[in-house]
Amino acid sequence: MPSKAAPGMPRNGSRLRLMFSSTAVRLSAIYILLFALCAALLVIYVTAMSERLLAQQTRRTIEEEALDIDRAYDRGGVNLVLRIMERRARQPGANLYVIAGPNGEILAGNVASLQPGVLDDQGWTGMPFTYQPYAEMGATRRHTATATVLRLDNGLRVLIGRDLGDPSRFRSIVQQALMVALAIMGLGALVIWFGIGRNALRRIDRMSAASQKIMAGDLSQRLPVGRSGDEFDRLSESLNAMLGRIEKLNEGLRQVSDNIAHDLKTPLTRLRNKAADALGEDREDVRRVALEGIIGESDQLIRTFNALLMISRVEAGSIAAELSDIDLSAITADSAELYEPVAEEAGLLMQQEIEPGLIVHGNRELIGQAIFNLLDNAIKYAVGASEEPRIWVKLAQVDGSLKLSVSDNGPGVPAERREDVTKRFFRLDESRSKPGTGLGLSLVEAVMELHGGALELSATDDKNTEAPGLTVTMVFPQIKR
Repeated sequence: MPSKAAPGMPRNGSRLRLMFSSTAVRLSAIYILLFALCAALLVIYVTAMSERLLAQQTRRTIEEEALDIDRAYDRGGVNLVLRIMERRARQPGANLYVIAGPNGEILAGNVASLQPGVLDDQGWTGMPFTYQPYAEMGATRRHTATATVLRLDNGLRVLIGRDLGDPSRFRSIVQQALMVALAIMGLGALVIWFGIGRNALRRIDRMSAASQKIMAGDLSQRLPVGRSGDEFDRLSESLNAMLGRIEKLNEGLRQVSDNIAHDLKTPLTRLRNKAADALGEDREDVRRVALEGIIGESDQLIRTFNALLMISRVEAGSIAAELSDIDLSAITADSAELYEPVAEEAGLLMQQEIEPGLIVHGNRELIGQAIFNLLDNAIKYAVGASEEPRIWVKLAQVDGSLKLSVSDNGPGVPAERREDVTKRFFRLDESRSKPGTGLGLSLVEAVMELHGGALELSATDDKNTEAPGLTVTMVFPQIKR
């Protein structure tokens, strides 16, 4: 039976089309085409320049020899010219030497025949001409040459030229070398291009497989990240961060749904019972008391839903655009001053150690609400927990960060339960008798995540087993100036 491709995975027949449809492969193809065009232009340019330089060098050499022959004729006449030409004609790679009569008949030299009309005009022959050397007399092959023609006083004509076979062979060698180099480079480029395409396709396949699992509901899946640090890895890291954020938000939504169903069921049931009791009462004063209780329960439910809405807005980042540079020292001092009468009324002593002039980038209202939550919790759990109940509010710059802590000397929170108290609606058993919704520290943690900080919980006094207290520290990143 033929195997079937997995859903979302490309079949073998479509893999090549998918590869050629990718941006990386298309860019590679464009690069290869441009490279081939530039290489072809380079071959043409190098060949033309080489041929031009060789032709110039050949012409210069011939003209220098013609000048030497002319001088030799002035010094020793035809006999000296014949001796010089005979000696040079026997040398390896010799030029073409011809002495012809006024009628063009070849009298001496190393050429058996020339193309008709070559000796008619004095000076450089504009076009290459054909000739036949003595060594190949009777052969059908004709050689090509270029030359200069001198006319002596006695009517003789002297031709000094150069066979064009060497420049042609040189040009052919250059062309072949460049074409071979081009072919090797083109083949290498194709191999690299195909390798890049296949590698990109494999990585896209892995990302597609992970995406299929994520779309199936497994938000714990993450896109593969390599060690190259290229565009694919940076994209995967960004998407993984987004998936982590989505997973956390979904988990928070699930917890909220479960907590609302569990923790709000009791107050809603109590609210309904009070309403039913009020309907059954005939006395006006009793009914009024019941209605006041219903209003109180309703206000508490409204506060709970407002806290949930605030946490959701903070976690969703919808307030991130409202951040600005604010004076954390002033906000902390104002909050402590506002709660100081409340603490005194509850019989608590509030101590403050606030370093002035500390600036953070944040939202004034959210940070103020977070400080209010910490002060409210500290006052709530420090009352009656010690002979000298106290609250400490501290703000200082420590190791490149700003730490704002609110401490109390109440019963504290066991070390193994400190992570749980930041969860929504979570309350310790001994705290059930205290008023509250269990959302205070959840809001503080959400505010710190929005500001790029952290929330730390620790004991105020580890040595006091009866009242170790709780210190909640808001750690803000310091603004870099």
